[in-house]
Amino acid sequence: MKTTRTLTAVLTAGLLTLTACSSEPSAGDGVKDTTAAKGLPVAGVNLKYDPNTLVNDGKPIRLDWWAWGNVPQMQAFADAYQKIHPNVDITVVNQPWEDYWTKLPLQLQGTKGPAIFNVHNSEHDNIIKYMAPYDVPLDQLTADYTNVKSHVIDGKVYYVDLGLMSGAIYYNKDMWTTAGLTDADIPQTWDQFREVAKKLTLRDGSKLKQAGFNFNASFSAFQSGLAYQLGQNMFAADGKTPTVDNAANMQVIQRFLQMYGDGSGSKDFGTEATTSFGQGQTAMVYAWGWYEGTLRNDFPKIKFGVFRTPVPTAGATPYAFDRYNGESTIGINKNAPADQQAAAQDFLKFYLTDKAGMKALNLSYGVFPAYKPLADDPEIKADPALQAYGDIERYIWPGTIPSTFEDNFTKMWQDILYNKVDPAKALTAAQQKIATDLKTKNFQSAEQSYAGYAPSK
Repeated sequence: MKTTRTLTAVLTAGLLTLTACSSEPSAGDGVKDTTAAKGLPVAGVNLKYDPNTLVNDGKPIRLDWWAWGNVPQMQAFADAYQKIHPNVDITVVNQPWEDYWTKLPLQLQGTKGPAIFNVHNSEHDNIIKYMAPYDVPLDQLTADYTNVKSHVIDGKVYYVDLGLMSGAIYYNKDMWTTAGLTDADIPQTWDQFREVAKKLTLRDGSKLKQAGFNFNASFSAFQSGLAYQLGQNMFAADGKTPTVDNAANMQVIQRFLQMYGDGSGSKDFGTEATTSFGQGQTAMVYAWGWYEGTLRNDFPKIKFGVFRTPVPTAGATPYAFDRYNGESTIGINKNAPADQQAAAQDFLKFYLTDKAGMKALNLSYGVFPAYKPLADDPEIKADPALQAYGDIERYIWPGTIPSTFEDNFTKMWQDILYNKVDPAKALTAAQQKIATDLKTKNFQSAEQSYAGYAPSK
């Protein structure tokens, strides 16, 4: 997740409830808190947070919180907490995604690293040894958050899902209308999608002016997910052996190459699909829920719609529509000084029980809320990206997939498009590299927890 979205009014409204009676000074060096009984309500449903306490005995303390995106929202959480506990100075530090997973493990090895940091589950193996377990009752957390059990390690959790995300097709409504298309033309199958892409393509002679469909730099997002539509799991029945070099993944490759072969897009037009769409050069892209926030924040002039990813056969429900993944909650640095860890654990309870804040994050990330009290929220139900998914029960969570899949699917597609590598050879190379990388990891797929699971043939 690499995006930022403007804070919604709901976040501000929710925070006012907790902050109305709290101290006015901002947190900072030398600020003390001498009032435990703040007259504030206890937050939460099963897991609760009581703000009427002193953190660090009211003495000043500073916490750094590392994040790679959504920094204004993270800082809003921190600021709201600091209004309650003015002696706690939480500073959100923006660390770009490109460097995050190199810098963070190094910083976490000593006492100088951030006390709080954002987590992406693909980097689980990279950071889990530096993480402190959550100091919250597991039964209460499980009662309030979906999918907690899948994150339990020896009776403890170190992060959970704040929401569940998958892919969909984003389309430019103005381009759609100009092409004479209506809601009745929303494609249900990939063949229909291919024809719509042709209608949305504009050329000036031989020069491509508007791509009907662009998937440049989005390769890893769709590859394994769309193979699920064809009944192909990412792993063999043992849950450990990757199954990449197969007919289903080849069919996904061929399908997307055919669209570029039709001239509906090009490897040389719009080097990054989602940016090209935001700049008004591309009519349709495949993207995960985070993209909704990017569009609203970075490209507010684009009028967009979202529809569910097409399927191979009309009227037939596929094995699964796509895979999904969890957007993760924060981590706590086990090597931070004891007073920082204690303050971070208190902040964690505030973070997990702030219904308005979690709602804003879910809408920002374009994810189904894992926080159960938000399940029937009208704004959540009306969100375009979330509506597009349809029945989430027909999506597969394969587990906290190691980053080798993303890295090698990306390399595979780059080799196919730009280095003229035969697709079959590129697919085989991806399988071999992923298999080699997984030998060093103790990974077990969660595919068999899918209600419709069947071993791939």
